[in-house]
This record gives sequence, structure tokens and C-alpha cells, in this order.
Amino acid sequence: MASCAASTSPLREILERRLSDILGDFEQIIEAELSARVAAEVERHTAEIIAEARARACATAADQLNQAVRRIRQAANREQLAIALIDTAGAFASGVALVSVTGSRGCGERIRGVSAERAAAFQHWEVPLESAPALAEAVKTGDPITALAEGSQVSPELAAIVDEANTRVSFYPVNAGGQAVAILCAWGVVAQSSTLELLSQLAGAVWTALPVWANLVSIEVTQQARGSSWDSLDAEERRVHLRAQRMARVETARIRLQESDAVQAGRTRRDLYAALREPIDAARESFRKTFFDSCPSMVDYLHLELIRTLANENPELLGKDYPGPLV
Repeated sequence: MASCAASTSPLREILERRLSDILGDFEQIIEAELSARVAAEVERHTAEIIAEARARACATAADQLNQAVRRIRQAANREQLAIALIDTAGAFASGVALVSVTGSRGCGERIRGVSAERAAAFQHWEVPLESAPALAEAVKTGDPITALAEGSQVSPELAAIVDEANTRVSFYPVNAGGQAVAILCAWGVVAQSSTLELLSQLAGAVWTALPVWANLVSIEVTQQARGSSWDSLDAEERRVHLRAQRMARVETARIRLQESDAVQAGRTRRDLYAALREPIDAARESFRKTFFDSCPSMVDYLHLELIRTLANENPELLGKDYPGPLV
């Protein structure tokens, strides 16, 4: 009996070891199978999540682009077109600005993504294109240009307004009639550069079919007694009108920014002139001396801007004591 037990013990050990090996192999097979199945399931779910996220992102981008295109195409005049372009471009970059081009000079028109102080500085910004080589190159070639936001490339003033270390500024020409009439600038986080280029191209296409930039078409109505119309003005007179309109926008924006409480109070009392007599009179006198004394065809763009910007298109809000247009 003892010998039988002795012979059985090694056999049991062999069987137990073999069984243990088999169980270990089986566990590895099961683990590998489960891992493969889990990995496949995770990969499938990950692919579905990525596909859904991509579809949502594409749908959102397409919707944004569709709304931007619709708004630009629906612009009734060139001022509305400028506003539509800068507003819609702001959805695709952290900072955007629009620079109008007149002859060999660029002028700041509208800007998004900066402080109120820098926005005010931009509206006063005017630069010879030769002092902003990157901007000049975009105007000359009609193609997008990207440059570092350095004074030597984009002008010291624009570099200070952007004021982001090592950032780049992209310039997208708004081409109409074979030349750049404006430049869309973008910097910071630019989500879709190709979209900004598309919007600037669309704005250029729409530009030529619209009335002249911001209220200039009103010359023919407002100035009939003086025999003036935009088509009858020579190139120099047109430049003077554009500068006058820009000054009117800047002065009105400055009043709205610096006298915001008085503006609100004046609107409430329906007497903006009484609330803002001093800055309005100063702006009127400056506008008169700068433009009316030297340009017989001049229109009181300041009056138009006061109505549009301060009085929200309601002349009665200016009050009974407002002296009316300079003409």
C-alpha cells in the first residue's frame, strides 16, 4: 500500500502541474480574447464619437459660414457690408480688423477682439502703405499675406494695437474692380484661414454692386440744390468725402465712448444735444473748418452719424435745441 501511494503522488503532481499549465494558458487565452474584444469595442465607440464630433463641427462651421455669406450678400450698402464682414470674420479669429484703402494710404475702419481703448486708437489710425510693407504687399498682389506683428512689417501703430508677443497678422484683400479696396486683418487664434479668405473674396464680389461707402449716395439727395452727386466728383473730392465720413464716424464713436452716461441720459430724455452740447458743438466746428470751408460739395456726415449712432436713427432724440445739419 505504501508503494502504491508513493507511485500515485508523483503522478498527481504531474497532473496538477499540467492542469495548472492548462488553466494558465486558458486564462491567457480568455484574457487576450477579452482584451481584443474590449479594444475592438473601445475603438468602435471611439470612432463613433469622433465621427459624431466631426459631423457636429462640420455642421456648426457650415452653419456659421452660411449665415456669414447670407449676411454679407444681404448688405444694402458698403457700410453695412463692412460691418457684416468684420462681424462674421470675428467668429473665425480672436482678433479681426478692417482697413480701408484709398490711394496709397490705409485707414482703420472697424475692429473686434481688442479693448475699447485700442479700438478707439484703431479708428484714428491712418498709415501710408509704404510704412506697412506687409499691408502694402497684400494691396499690391491682391493675395493673402501673413507677417509678424512687428512695427517694421505692419506699422508701429497697428503692432501696438495688436500687442501680442510673437503673434502673426494675416491680411486678406477685399478686391473689387481689379484692386484692393480694403484689407481684412486677422490675428491670434485663427480657426479657419481659408474661410476668412473666402469671406473677403465674397465681400469684394458684393462690393461693386452696392451704393458707395456709407451714405455717400445721399449726396445726390441732400445736395441737389448744390448740383453735386458722387459721379460728378473728381478723384480728389471723393477722397475728401471719404476722409470726412471717416472723421464723422470717429468723432461720433469717441463721444459715445467717452460720454456713455450722458448719451444714455440724453436718449432717455429725448434731448441728446442738451446732454452733449459741448462735445457735439466742438465736433461740428472742427468738421466745418476741416471740410466745409474747402469742399463746396461737402455733406454734413457728422450730422448723419449723430442721427445714426447716437440717436439710433431717430432725429427727434437729438432734441428741439439741436441746430441741425451744417448745410
